[in-house]
Amino acid sequence: MTPHLRWRVLPWAGAALLLLVPALAMRVTDEVAWGPEDFLALGLLLALGCGAWEIATRRPSRRAVAALVILGAVLYVWAELAVGVLTGLGS
Repeated sequence: MTPHLRWRVLPWAGAALLLLVPALAMRVTDEVAWGPEDFLALGLLLALGCGAWEIATRRPSRRAVAALVILGAVLYVWAELAVGVLTGLGS
């Protein structure tokens, strides 16, 4: 696999694996109870992050900065959807 192709395939493969984690956890324990909308939301979030990565890797000189910004944005949105980072500030 060429280095350029590796930089494009790895994020998508990681996103697919990350999407499988709650599906597998639901089969093991009752503590994880995701509905279709939860999988859709995570899938959309990961697709947007990987799409942004696809665009960012066109400029290899800024790959590290782009990775940090995209990862930070995805983690922030994920935390906001999970526990309400901004909505919890006023309480």
